[in-house]
Amino acid sequence: MLIVIARSRRRRSNLKNETYKNMRWSKYFIPTLKEVPSEAEAVSHRLMIRSGLIRKLASGAYTYLPLGLRVLQKIQNIIREEMNKQGAIELFMPSMQPVELWHESGRFKDLGEDLITYKDRHNRVIVFGPTHEEVITDLVRNHINSYKQLPVTFYQIQTKFRDEVRPRFGVIRSREFIMKDAYSFDRDWKGLDKSYQKMYEAYENIFKRCGLKAIAVEADSGVMGGDVSHEFMVVSDSGEDLLAHCASCGYAGSLAVAEISAQAHKRTSAQEKQKPLQEIDTPGVTTIEKVGHLLKVKPENMVKTLIYASDEKPVAVLIRGDHEANETKIKKFLKCQKLEMANEDVIRKITGGPMGFSGPVGLKETRVIADSSIKGMVNFITGANKKDKHYINTNIDRDFKASEWADLRMITDKDLCPKCNKSIKIEHAIEMGHVFKLGLKYSKAMKAEFVDESGKLKPIVMGCYGIGVNRIMATAIEIHNDNKGIIWPLAIAPFQVLIIPINYKEESVKKATDAIYEELNKAGIETLLDDRDESAGIKFNDAELIGIPFSIVIGDRGLKKGKLEIKIRATGEILEVKKEEIKDKILALLSACHCEERSDEAI
Repeated sequence: MLIVIARSRRRRSNLKNETYKNMRWSKYFIPTLKEVPSEAEAVSHRLMIRSGLIRKLASGAYTYLPLGLRVLQKIQNIIREEMNKQGAIELFMPSMQPVELWHESGRFKDLGEDLITYKDRHNRVIVFGPTHEEVITDLVRNHINSYKQLPVTFYQIQTKFRDEVRPRFGVIRSREFIMKDAYSFDRDWKGLDKSYQKMYEAYENIFKRCGLKAIAVEADSGVMGGDVSHEFMVVSDSGEDLLAHCASCGYAGSLAVAEISAQAHKRTSAQEKQKPLQEIDTPGVTTIEKVGHLLKVKPENMVKTLIYASDEKPVAVLIRGDHEANETKIKKFLKCQKLEMANEDVIRKITGGPMGFSGPVGLKETRVIADSSIKGMVNFITGANKKDKHYINTNIDRDFKASEWADLRMITDKDLCPKCNKSIKIEHAIEMGHVFKLGLKYSKAMKAEFVDESGKLKPIVMGCYGIGVNRIMATAIEIHNDNKGIIWPLAIAPFQVLIIPINYKEESVKKATDAIYEELNKAGIETLLDDRDESAGIKFNDAELIGIPFSIVIGDRGLKKGKLEIKIRATGEILEVKKEEIKDKILALLSACHCEERSDEAI
């Protein structure tokens, strides 16, 4: 028995020494690059490749190298801590999902070509899960059937798959990605409100701890379903999404749902006298810009007529010339599942004319809805529903009628905040997470029901909550970098400290370096030792590239004075510290960073 214990202790000791050994650069795997990768568009993509965090396998698919994996694991740990704090329960669901579940929920057609599927040897269609609403609903309907089992929230961290048309920006938009998705199940809508708020607060904490200032914006639920959702966005020039944000009152909304202030619809042109409708020649001119240039008229004095196919029924949408139609708003107003621009045959049937010359005058038995911005417009230009012809001096009610009015356009930076009527700003942003009040969409379709106190059978009320784990990693780099490389927030940095010995082969330097390395590791400080036989310049450049928060420089000259240098990556500040005080100083710096993070969370 004593022999077994002794062997066990020796094995643990060897493992510990092996851990120290593996945290030496020469024994680790950090393939840094000097060159900027030609295929990388975003800052994060370039730096993730150059710093040895990832390598591309195929379009939209990446290998996470050891440094990148450490960052991912830290992000996942933060997510787990915050989700567990809110009472969520972790599980792990299959990526391979029977297609029957997707037919049951009705979403198979909605996702279309984005779904990645295959047929197994039994000729069954399997979906590689882009999300797991169907799977979790199937699990719950088979195991939760009483109000006594509710509420409950499950979550997982899982690889997802989506056949993106154009993967971009490295791991920000890829075909294979890592997500944390959570699903809440409640007895009623009040319960959902509470579950939603818990997840909302968890998300705020997660992003703060990861060093990101996320803005929660009102959002469109899309194919996920539900009436209420919020996206958590981080402002970044590399962002593919756009958000409208008001600095005065804090209102924020994605461009898909941002409302237009009523103030935007007031026009002085309503005082003008109506002029006779007149048809004019516009040969080969089909766009707002070209028509305006030809007729010397500003786009705001024109109205474009867009013909859409809505659930197979055509509809005409009128939008002011200087605005863009918002198809999310249009779909919501029409309460339709499918909306797309009509083809030329449909346009000719409705308008009597070719594509590019559509107008509201003389449309045949077509539903006409108009954006509120054209109310009060007088003597404006429209298409004439004839080849190479437009109308000038078109007027509402006299020349055509719009039976319905609504907010159908994209907000612009010339608009006012819909809440306080102050100025707003349109900014590029990266979506980090999305929370949805799904309601009964899946529970009704898939019969996920419970028996309440009175013995009645009721559908479970659901919520859904997703976070892009690898997006957090990339976005942190987008926000925290300089012209030398990454500047990691301490909480998600691959290591806390990097030791850089100058001339490691020299006995005095090696002895001091190894002693400090072991001392920091024993103190629980995550430390990487750059023991490579490289020049000081290469080591310093790589240190700034990979962005570890604190570097300790150990050289013979400093050792003779009994002092070492600590370099702070975020500020570039260099501190001279006595050799024997190095551990305490690092601990103090780490503690100060943690205090700043907690202070930010309190704010």
